[in-house]
Amino acid sequence: MIKNRIRKGIIDVWWKPYMVVGAKFSKTDIPFCPTTAMTLPVMIITYKEAKEIYSREMRRGNKCFSHLAFVCFFEDDWTFDSISGIWFRSSHAYKILSHFAGIITPDFSTYQDFPYPLKLWNTYRMRAFGYWYGTICGNAVYNNVRWGTSETYRYCFDGLPKHDIVVIGTVGGSPRKKIDRPRFEEGLNEMVRVLQPHTIIVYGSANYECFRKLEKQGIKIVAYPGKTSKAFSGVARK
Repeated sequence: MIKNRIRKGIIDVWWKPYMVVGAKFSKTDIPFCPTTAMTLPVMIITYKEAKEIYSREMRRGNKCFSHLAFVCFFEDDWTFDSISGIWFRSSHAYKILSHFAGIITPDFSTYQDFPYPLKLWNTYRMRAFGYWYGTICGNAVYNNVRWGTSETYRYCFDGLPKHDIVVIGTVGGSPRKKIDRPRFEEGLNEMVRVLQPHTIIVYGSANYECFRKLEKQGIKIVAYPGKTSKAFSGVARK
């Protein structure tokens, strides 16, 4: 009995099978995460910003507040992926996120120096969390696409809908750093080839030649300012 409770506790904490009830899976066991959002975001904020807004409203006693922003996770992993983060305390994360218009699925990192199982697990968690929040809980979700080096192409686009809207972030190293730009552009082109999106939402700057080329192909690029540039850019470029 005790062993069974311990096993169930480990499964619930690490695997969280309740997040993928009824989901379809790819050959690499990545759950399919449908797009459930119906309209483009009015604005996009980070999870750290959302937590700050939530804490402020709770202090004011405004427990039923709602905010028009979509919440993204294009920030350092430690801000949302720790023992008290969105995966291990998903019910607490839900209390925060449910006050907002929707989410962009988590950006769990797939760094080049991460071992293969960790990168695969992080890809699994992106889709599982999004499927749970969007399909099971009934909220608005857009899919973030995260790739690493070329070997991640075998699974990093699994579980994503084709001919749809996808989201990518440009606020980190890629493609801002010239040394990372070729890898970013290669992954971007592979994502377009595999998923054939009609719209790409960019959190951060889209002022790169690779996006202009995609626009010439008929793909709509919608850019939203990152946290550091919001003071200078109040609206999304559509």
